[in-house]
Amino acid sequence: MSDSTHAPSDGASLALKGLRVLDLTRVRSGPTCVRQLADWGADVVKIEAPADASQMGGPRHGSDFQNLHRNKRSLALNLKSEAGSEVFRKLAATADVIVENFRPDVKNRLGIDYETLSATNPRLVYASISGFGQDGPYAGRPGFDQIAQGMGGLMSITGKPGEGPMRVGIPIADLCAGLLTAQGIFIALIERMTSGKGQWVQSSLLQAQVFMLDFQAARYLVDGDVAGQAGNNHPTSIPTGVFRTKDGHMNLAVAGEEIWKRFAKALGREDWITDPRFVTAPDRSDNRDELTVEIEDITSTRTTAEWVADMNDAGVPAGEINTIDKVFDDPQVQHLGMAQPVTSQERGETHLVGQPFSLSRTPTRIAKPPPLVGQHSAEILAELDYSDDQIETMRRDGAI
Repeated sequence: MSDSTHAPSDGASLALKGLRVLDLTRVRSGPTCVRQLADWGADVVKIEAPADASQMGGPRHGSDFQNLHRNKRSLALNLKSEAGSEVFRKLAATADVIVENFRPDVKNRLGIDYETLSATNPRLVYASISGFGQDGPYAGRPGFDQIAQGMGGLMSITGKPGEGPMRVGIPIADLCAGLLTAQGIFIALIERMTSGKGQWVQSSLLQAQVFMLDFQAARYLVDGDVAGQAGNNHPTSIPTGVFRTKDGHMNLAVAGEEIWKRFAKALGREDWITDPRFVTAPDRSDNRDELTVEIEDITSTRTTAEWVADMNDAGVPAGEINTIDKVFDDPQVQHLGMAQPVTSQERGETHLVGQPFSLSRTPTRIAKPPPLVGQHSAEILAELDYSDDQIETMRRDGAI
């Protein structure tokens, strides 16, 4: 990607080899974005305060930090010092990508905003993630995942009707903002191949959450339909949801007329196909509760494993509802390699979550555990032609 030669990524992947990324991110949305670059072979330099042994969101040795910051190098840098600021500007002058998720005004105060840095490096792709956007009436508000889930409408359609709003069990606004920003970076890098110019990529937790409303948002914008809570029931595809079995529960997704007919036959209730209560999708919607009772009268007589096998054999989507431990015990999850081995510097041999897609020629792996604070400071400064004496002076002065 870049015209300059950067340090290798020590084998995480060849896909983004030669791409240098400066990582100024904290907590989750930003690190989620940068992980997509680090895992695919970019030389990611994590910029952090000297002697910073922990991060907001959890200790450095914690599972969360370990999973978010693998495949990076660490440069301990005091951006408020003159010497530290000079080092950062030198790095930024040849970097391909900078990612930050400060509050919008912080980067301007530090003099590391896009306008300032792109004046020296017009090829720079600069990515900013915020809670609510870089400007506008809420720009100064602190951003947090659950706040975005609520403001972005997700909590109003999650949970059982009448039981009040419910958050989703993962930090979905953080994660989606990070992943979508990574997508924006890739688009900007591809465009740069034609124009030779970088640009400012911006996203926010609120934008990501509203975007992820997807068909619920479209139903409102196009039809004026304000969706409500439906619990485990799919709002439009019926019967789709959670159903009792002899030993627990299972998911069923009976979408469309053909699958509905297969499902009725698999349960031995072909009469449902012509039953006036259930003939059409609107009929099944009007009589959802009655249909659920009749389904569970049957599904509660056998185990989840038996039903899942029989339903899938019949061409009806069905699946177990796994706890987290059972997810990683699942043979298909193991086949897909979603738990990747790594030797942590703090924890020893362990596993972290692998990437959710593969490339046939340039695969990824967790080649390096999260770095110690400033582990690569001397190495990176030497690449900028700083002498040993200069490095020692900066260390003594608290710049690194």
